[in-house]
Amino acid sequence: MDSNAGLKAKLVAPNNAPRRAPHRALLLAALLGGNIALAMGPWLVRLADTGPVSAAFWRLFLALPFLVVFAWVAGQRLGGMPRRTLVLVAIGALAFAGDLASWHIGIGMTRLGNATLFGNAGSIILLFWGFIIARMLPRGAEWLAIICALGGAAILLGRSLEISTQTFVGDLFCLTAGVLYAVYLLTLQGERARFGAWSLLTWVSIFACPVLLTLALALGEPVWPTDWTPILILFVTSQLIGQGLLVYSLGHFPPLVIGLALLTQPAVAAMIGYARFGEVLMPLDVVGMVLLGSALVVARATRNEAAPSSKPKGD
Repeated sequence: MDSNAGLKAKLVAPNNAPRRAPHRALLLAALLGGNIALAMGPWLVRLADTGPVSAAFWRLFLALPFLVVFAWVAGQRLGGMPRRTLVLVAIGALAFAGDLASWHIGIGMTRLGNATLFGNAGSIILLFWGFIIARMLPRGAEWLAIICALGGAAILLGRSLEISTQTFVGDLFCLTAGVLYAVYLLTLQGERARFGAWSLLTWVSIFACPVLLTLALALGEPVWPTDWTPILILFVTSQLIGQGLLVYSLGHFPPLVIGLALLTQPAVAAMIGYARFGEVLMPLDVVGMVLLGSALVVARATRNEAAPSSKPKGD
């Protein structure tokens, strides 16, 4: 910014301050509110009387008309995509469907706090992938992220194994979901800039819905809900409120702030797990969550570009 522009900004700042402060506060509220809305997702998945993969199908299918509207309002075109883009979308959709299916299955097997943390591990996976692509070693805070991630994951996985084999396997399902989400982001990272997040998410959902429905039927899950309340709240809070608030606010904050706000998700999920399901966290669990959460923050802060999340983890 040139000196004249800087001087002008300083001169008008006092008059604009009362109007800009509430706007900034509104953006921060949207960022935190979006993360809190997404943190309710695992609880609602458990409450649904469908199978976990069926719940994943419904959350995407019910959101489709709204995604079309969001893309249209944002001025993002839905038609005219080249064949290459559609092929990448199909591949990304397979990873996205696998991500949601694996995460929802894991939610029913492990603690909600663990499910949310491991489900958001995509940021750490992308950090590791960056080192591989660049053929370089981590530097500074990146080493800290790696140490915290490995230490936190080892503690949480070890504690889950102490509780039960099922809890441990649930952690692995959620960790697999984080890996698949990273694959989804990497597959479509170039196309997202060309066509827009809402447009791509619409097409990804179109491809992913039949995959999830087929998988749910193959697993013998009940698909049609007898009580629509959890499914409808899941779809509204995760796909509309959570997604909408994050897309609205993400571009206004640096990655470090976004990473710190992300920590509200495992915190809220852990509190819900304790209040509704009696999932007690021991001091060692808290240490593991803090370490892994710190790794998520550092991983987000070291990424040059934060991609908008397209599922409950915010990613």
